[in-house]
Amino acid sequence: MTTRRHFLALSGSLALAACASGPSLTSEYPPIVFVHGNGDSAALWQTTLWRFESNGWPRDRLFALDQPYPVARDDDRVEQPGRSSTAQSMEFLREEVERVLKATGARQVVLVANSRGGYAVRNYIQNGGGAAKVSHAVLGGVPNHGVWNVPGRLPGSEFAGNGPFLQALNAPKGAQGDEVTGPVKWLTIRSDHNDKFAQPLGMWIGDARLQTGITADGPALKGATNVVLPGVDHRETSFSAAAFEAAYRFITGKPPATLQIVPEGHVMLSGKVMGSGVSPTDPASGSFPNNLPLPGAKLEVYAIDPATGERRGPAVLTQTIGAEGAWGPLHGQPDTHYEFVVSAPGYATTHIYRSPFPRSSTIVHLRPDRVAPFERNAMVIVTFTRPRGYFDPQRDKMLFDRRTPPPGVQPGAGVSSSRIQLLDVGRPVLAEFNGEKLAGRTWPVANNELTVLELTY
Repeated sequence: MTTRRHFLALSGSLALAACASGPSLTSEYPPIVFVHGNGDSAALWQTTLWRFESNGWPRDRLFALDQPYPVARDDDRVEQPGRSSTAQSMEFLREEVERVLKATGARQVVLVANSRGGYAVRNYIQNGGGAAKVSHAVLGGVPNHGVWNVPGRLPGSEFAGNGPFLQALNAPKGAQGDEVTGPVKWLTIRSDHNDKFAQPLGMWIGDARLQTGITADGPALKGATNVVLPGVDHRETSFSAAAFEAAYRFITGKPPATLQIVPEGHVMLSGKVMGSGVSPTDPASGSFPNNLPLPGAKLEVYAIDPATGERRGPAVLTQTIGAEGAWGPLHGQPDTHYEFVVSAPGYATTHIYRSPFPRSSTIVHLRPDRVAPFERNAMVIVTFTRPRGYFDPQRDKMLFDRRTPPPGVQPGAGVSSSRIQLLDVGRPVLAEFNGEKLAGRTWPVANNELTVLELTY
């Protein structure tokens, strides 16, 4: 499906505190492999990795993977350009686990997955030989009984609870009729009501009147330890501090020393520049992400004023992206806000504004955006996005260019970004989410430029 250079694992060296061990672990820290969900990338695990590191987990025992084609097929049995099947996802994970075992010398790994990534984990353990190579599996927000369970609705989709893929995974096992495969220890983490893909009605899948046949307990599995986190959304089942606490406790047998991210005095930042695909049969339908390198892209990084988004001097890094897609390293400061400017043929020049990075990271992934055909006459376009969670006006305090809630955000945690058109170029544009504040600048669409305010938390 792709070459080895398209895969990225978090690596490095950081000797920290003495090991944390639980009743079922050896005295050393086991390697943990993090598996992202549908359409996502390794970058979403950034804050989770920081929390593990802040509790003494060595950085070189934490691996976040990038599946090259992270979007599921409409029908798992039918090849679809730029998308992956359940079999391909399992094989990708199997190869990566083997690589991690070889690199670390460990006998087993821990797998931690969000959403669709949990399907690959379950499939690998049940059907790909993973039962002997995985000690613990943590599944956050995984739609284990489907996003819908309705006769006749996309029966070939891996998200169909009554489809062949999930029916086979959920078939009873052992004397107790468990849905999970032993001897692996399993944890599921779910929301009590706020997961957009575990709802009785299909509002967030495009049909508000659809009776999905799925309830909030859809991610739970018989035979697993099943944890409920009140109020969290679909992504927060994996990327929130509460989800980290549940996972850490399950893996080690004790609570973490801290839920905070402990800052480093000096940070090293790097990652990949990646693109997106366009449907060959319906180009007007928009693009969907892949995690392939975007060679030839240009990157500039600027330190900025946190209140206005104004640049503080010349670029602190300028780079042309090579065949591997890698950028960096950037020697950064943990209290500095940054603007990342990415340009590439076929994309808009995208100005991405980020909060300070308290710790080093090798998964600061960057993806340029496009101006849609219907947006060509706009003066300015600004996107406010939260990759590790959703916006919920009933729960969150938000502000986007003096508007609350952000345009397009509805009650319930089902939207992770808001996109607006403005009239004035070259002014500050501000956003806030539960105390995290971002400032950027507006850039002219006439020059094929876009602004993105990207939250970290």
